[in-house]
Amino acid sequence: MRTALVTGATAGIGEATVRTLVESGWRCVATGRRKERLDALVEELGPDNVQAACFDVTDEAGRDAALDALPDAFAGIDLLVNNAGLALGTSAAQDSDLADWKIMIDTNVTALVSLTHKLLPVLIERKGAIVNLSSVAANYPYAGGNVYGGTKAFVRQFTLGLRSDLHGTGVRVCSIEPGMVETEFTLVRTGGNAEAHEKLYGGADPMTAGDIAETIRWVAELPPHLNIDTLELMPVSQSYAGFQVAREP
Repeated sequence: MRTALVTGATAGIGEATVRTLVESGWRCVATGRRKERLDALVEELGPDNVQAACFDVTDEAGRDAALDALPDAFAGIDLLVNNAGLALGTSAAQDSDLADWKIMIDTNVTALVSLTHKLLPVLIERKGAIVNLSSVAANYPYAGGNVYGGTKAFVRQFTLGLRSDLHGTGVRVCSIEPGMVETEFTLVRTGGNAEAHEKLYGGADPMTAGDIAETIRWVAELPPHLNIDTLELMPVSQSYAGFQVAREP
């Protein structure tokens, strides 16, 4: 049985990915900060299928302690899903909170590369796979996207760099770049603003966490000689934005 480690598994895409992979016959190490949600996943899906590892991805000591304590059945990671990440704020750069920027960089960039570095030896040994969750924001800038888009552009480029460096090892690496997905994303970004959440997703028929989880499963279960380098996906209701033009009065 193959084993996946999924970060950010307490909600949204990460939680859906754990469920989807377990349904497809994988074991999963589910990580996140909210222990009660991880415990609920273990209870729902069974301790033979899911092992909870409670830590904040930005806390390297806590992460290492949790991963070093994994039972043998879950220690051999065949698939790393770097899903944990967040956006904070929608203000223009000149009006943004620097602390929010640093949290996004620490979570979306530093924690992702640190965990990847830690698991590379076992992934190489097992000829495993890495799926990094980037975003269409990596490719298409928008007002208020500033540092969030920059972090996701890093994830995309880091993925391509990993592909180059892991050449010949048999390890597959993919950047998945979704557009609009209805999760807790906007609630987190706006500090719990339910009105902003509804304004963004209402009537748009956005993608679901399950849609992205199924995409991750598909990528992970392709034959070992196939690699999806990057995969961009949007709901049919979403497409590319027009350019902004500032005009003199």
